[in-house]
Amino acid sequence: MLCCRNENLRMEIEQQNIDIASLSTSPPSVTRKRPNRYSDRFIPSREDGDLVSAFSLLETPRQSKPLPWLENCSDNIVSSCVLRLLNGASPASTLSNANHSRSERDNECSEEESVMNQEDRMEASYKHILKQELFGEWSGCVENSDSFASGNLSGVDWSSQDYSNGLNSTFGEVRYWKDWKPSNNSSKKLFRFKARSKSKSGVFPTSLSLEGLLSSGVNISTPTTTTTRKVIKSPYKVLDAPNLADDFYLNLVDWSCNNILAVGLDRAVYLWNALNSKVTKLCEVSSGDAICSVSWSPRGKELAVGTRCGEVHLYDISCLKNIRTWMGHTLRVGCLSWNDRLLASGSRDHSIRVRDWKSPSNQVMELSGHSQEVCGLKWSYDDKYLASGGNDNKLLIWNPSWSLSPVSRLDQHTAAVKAIAWSPHQSGLLCSGGGTADRCIRFWNVVSGTLLKTVDTGSQVCNIAWSKNVNEFVSTHGYSQNQIIVWKYPSLSKVTTLTGHTYRVLYLAVSPDNESIVTGAGDETLRFWNVFPGTKTKADTMESKSMLSSYRTCLR
Repeated sequence: MLCCRNENLRMEIEQQNIDIASLSTSPPSVTRKRPNRYSDRFIPSREDGDLVSAFSLLETPRQSKPLPWLENCSDNIVSSCVLRLLNGASPASTLSNANHSRSERDNECSEEESVMNQEDRMEASYKHILKQELFGEWSGCVENSDSFASGNLSGVDWSSQDYSNGLNSTFGEVRYWKDWKPSNNSSKKLFRFKARSKSKSGVFPTSLSLEGLLSSGVNISTPTTTTTRKVIKSPYKVLDAPNLADDFYLNLVDWSCNNILAVGLDRAVYLWNALNSKVTKLCEVSSGDAICSVSWSPRGKELAVGTRCGEVHLYDISCLKNIRTWMGHTLRVGCLSWNDRLLASGSRDHSIRVRDWKSPSNQVMELSGHSQEVCGLKWSYDDKYLASGGNDNKLLIWNPSWSLSPVSRLDQHTAAVKAIAWSPHQSGLLCSGGGTADRCIRFWNVVSGTLLKTVDTGSQVCNIAWSKNVNEFVSTHGYSQNQIIVWKYPSLSKVTTLTGHTYRVLYLAVSPDNESIVTGAGDETLRFWNVFPGTKTKADTMESKSMLSSYRTCLR
């Protein structure tokens, strides 16, 4: 029986060779047109390797329904059919030849079916893989599957088909074959090379759940949109200020709550009304004296003026008259600071004098702690603490109602401390700036006396002022860049840097609405800038101010 089987296999192989030779002499086929497909077919080799073991690594394929006309065919007959189809033979002749060979085989050796049923597992696996990969899974092969089973192909119009593309055309585009779908064993897309479509960037699928996003590692944090506030980098108004002193230790500019700017020019004090741009001369000291400091009272009706001779004058703005004069300092009074009832003055004689400006008596509290000129002075917003900076590089914290000695001595600065400002947003937070050899702004907790933050500005720090609208502050600088910087707190990031002055920006004051600032320098100009946002956004206000940038007037 085995001899008979071998002889039959040999005869079938010879018959296949004859068929191939006859096919090779057929006229050349038309140029093949490959259809637009997104997968490749793979025919495994049966010579090497354990196909069962190799294929079992993949997902177990579903049992597909084989074609009726190949269901009982041997492997050699199937191979012959495949070769015929690949070389452009029509399915009709191929199927007829297959059925003829099958009937001859049934008649000659009826016992071979039992032998084929006992073939080794590899032969059966190869047959299954070959059919599965070639034909896929067919839910309803043709309109009349009985025609294929019986070999009757009259129900199919083969003449209307184009077989020049061989197997791909025959098994991919025959219009009488319906409901064809790929094999389910390709669920892992082993042979698919279609590129995955890219989703639009920044759009998350709405069908994904939160748990799915978290498990997949997708970053679902809210994207941070950095919105930088625009600051006009040119002043909206410029005033000429002749004889404005270029002296680091003086404080000659202050802005009242009634929107009146006070400026000390040489021996005189001038008032500029920001509402109508009217300039008024308040006073003028005697020859040999000079204005060294000006400061408005909290209610904006009184103005204190410090002079080179060590005197402090108090003026009533409503009548433009001097209502009080205090003596006591032996040298110039370079800084003044008010709280609700007390007026503090700092002098070059190293002392600080505190007076009750509402009291008719001349009672004075004298604070001694600096070894050089006092050039910076500022009361806290709760009127509890007084901070003083000196040319001795010291920053002292006072509580005059409790003691005449400083409660804290902060000596980290390495240059004169003129720039001092209390935060209106956090109680007990104080910032101070050092001179040319220091160039740093330091932030302090005055309750504990600890240093919180430090930032190196790269230039001499002349003034610091906080905004009451937002948690930002502005600093003005001298050597060597003469710039104005707006900072965010506590990040200490720069909002903007303004330039325009050609000398050190020694003077700074904030408008009553806390939106604008005015800066003064040794170039004898006063420049008005809009640097802070208002409590209510007014875009038209910024535009109107920017239109005045070219409008330049003289203060006197």
